[in-house]
Amino acid sequence: MLGRPAPFARCIRCISPAFYPALYHQLPPRPLRMGGKVSSPVPSAHYPSTSRPFSGNSGNKIYPVPSQGQDPCSYTAGRFLHQDELQRNARHVQFSFSTLCEVAIGLCQGASRVTSYEKKEGGYNRVFVLACDNGERLVARIPTRVAGAPRLTTNSEVATIAYLQSKTSLPLPKVLAWNDDPSNPVGAEYIIQAHVDGVLLHEQWPQMDGLQHMQCTKHLSLKIPEMTSLNFPAYGNIYFSDAPIEAALKVPLQDDDRFCIGPYCSPLFWHRGAGEPELYGEPSENRGPWKTLDDYVSGLIDTALSRIPKQPDNHLPYRGSVEEHIRLVNICRETMHKLVQSSRIQEAGTPTLIHADYNKRNIFVSADDPTVITMIIDWQLTCVEPAFIYAHMTPDFAALPDTDPSEDNNEPKSKEEEKLLSDLSICNQTYNVIMTYKNRKIKPGRLLDPTFFRLFHYCFMTWRDGIPAIRQELIDLSALWDKPELGLPAPYPYAPSEGELAEHRKQYEDFEATQKLKTWLKISLQTTSDGWMPNELWEDAREANRMAYEQWMETARESEARGDDSMTVEKAEKLWPFDAR
Repeated sequence: MLGRPAPFARCIRCISPAFYPALYHQLPPRPLRMGGKVSSPVPSAHYPSTSRPFSGNSGNKIYPVPSQGQDPCSYTAGRFLHQDELQRNARHVQFSFSTLCEVAIGLCQGASRVTSYEKKEGGYNRVFVLACDNGERLVARIPTRVAGAPRLTTNSEVATIAYLQSKTSLPLPKVLAWNDDPSNPVGAEYIIQAHVDGVLLHEQWPQMDGLQHMQCTKHLSLKIPEMTSLNFPAYGNIYFSDAPIEAALKVPLQDDDRFCIGPYCSPLFWHRGAGEPELYGEPSENRGPWKTLDDYVSGLIDTALSRIPKQPDNHLPYRGSVEEHIRLVNICRETMHKLVQSSRIQEAGTPTLIHADYNKRNIFVSADDPTVITMIIDWQLTCVEPAFIYAHMTPDFAALPDTDPSEDNNEPKSKEEEKLLSDLSICNQTYNVIMTYKNRKIKPGRLLDPTFFRLFHYCFMTWRDGIPAIRQELIDLSALWDKPELGLPAPYPYAPSEGELAEHRKQYEDFEATQKLKTWLKISLQTTSDGWMPNELWEDAREANRMAYEQWMETARESEARGDDSMTVEKAEKLWPFDAR
């Protein structure tokens, strides 16, 4: 068996500063310190129905931009260190802003015009905070192309909010009007919501003390069992029952015939990410809904195969061939089908709904008491998944800090750092206790090793991450396959040859190097995985990235000059994650 590197799912958190020491020691520990950590945009998506008044608020991770004088249709919140033009163009939405304002005015009794607005943007939505002349404020949200399948996005989000409002006491947005048909007079899908009272937890968190952090974490964690208490007949997204989806793709909700479970609408299932249609071609049609775990596995694998390009550009040296990817994805199929036959896995796989992005940027709290939750926004990504998908996830209000690979983590910490770490540890423990012992559906998955579930998270990302990532997941799982409590059938489906393992060791070293490098850059530049930076920091960030790149390449040149072929100039060039240099 291969000597086990850090598992893929944790490798970017298990960073050793000894890796490529020349780079880490030559560069300043923090080439650019840019304030608070930026939260990475998360995918979302959706499809069908008609406009209707309803009864919710603003969402997605939003970044303020100057209010007036900005083109409402263009992405103007920042720039990207990687594929900048492609990323910004993918977020362009052509629509009539004046017509959108007219719709909003019609929702405000006594209003005759919009006097001012603030434009905010996330990875997947354009948000306008509209101030009307009667003193009221409304929030209008427009999904961008990368949000997912046309129409599904809006219909599913509004239906999910409506269903939860009818079944729970969660503090949910108030939706005033919406339209999922882009041929409407506005020219784009939209949701208009009442403005939220309170302040974003993300903004309030630094001013809160340790006790407030713990109490807020407790209150937020206790809201999750309310979400998971709902029962569903299938895996997929919630829609209104009259959504224009094929009848065969609707599974009615028995407790409320106004709603149904329909196909998944994540961009992963529709190839809606920037550049993905050109890279992958047509997506799989097997997008749910799925009534069994067996069908769920088949859908994930069909999607995984559809996300292997026919004519690839093998930029990454460790990416692997198309044939290798197809072979390993099919091994994943066999492995996952065997996994879900276990009664323990089935118990952990109950159809379950939890907010897809349950983090501080999507939570409003009282300005007077930040432990009081006033609103949970941005339900755009929320769907019904097997409970084990959520079992080992940790929201940012309960997460332990990331490790910076450029710093010596064995150095003594200051009293302030020790206090902060203790504070975060208490929040983490609070969340874990509630998720394990107060959450009936989540508990079975939390009692199992997360290795059993990683293939369900990563099988459809093999091309993006490279062949070593999924191969390592299969290797890690093999070590647990014979545990008697799961009763998994022998033999294990993956039996790599010695030659394949030797090749894997080399490829995995490059994979880990890239992950560590990317994590170091994200922490040092205070950026996201795709290199997003706010406009005011763009030039500094690009220069810092260029300087780091030059040091990286100089290290590779020195290595090559010494006759060390483990890091050539050509390989170093391909491993660098950002193209803005």
